[in-house]
Amino acid sequence: MIRRLLVSLLAVTLAGLAGLAQALDIRPYDAATLAGLQAAGKPVALHFHADWCPTCVAQSRALDELKADPKLSGLTVLVADYDQEKALKRQLKVRSQSVFVVFKGADEVARSAGQTSPDEIRQALAKSL
Repeated sequence: MIRRLLVSLLAVTLAGLAGLAQALDIRPYDAATLAGLQAAGKPVALHFHADWCPTCVAQSRALDELKADPKLSGLTVLVADYDQEKALKRQLKVRSQSVFVVFKGADEVARSAGQTSPDEIRQALAKSL
């Protein structure tokens, strides 16, 4: 019985730590997800990413570093395929890959192009909080 209690306590603790370890939510772009987050007034950023772009790859590594940053808790980054999301690029007037468009709800609050430093990306993303 004590063993079962300890295992349960450990499971709850690890689940809590896993939540802390992933303060920044990064997922593929989906129009419905973006619309839902914006309608709810949530902080969200779009990352226009191309697999062939070395800057985009460096930005993805920087985002991986920022996943555990508690200052970015509650923020979702949606990764939009630069080569596929033509209508979205036109709508937001995005003319190149490696661009972050940052929203607080439906309002654009920041835009960052070509930045690969985790600190610079953090500063842009934090404007949504």
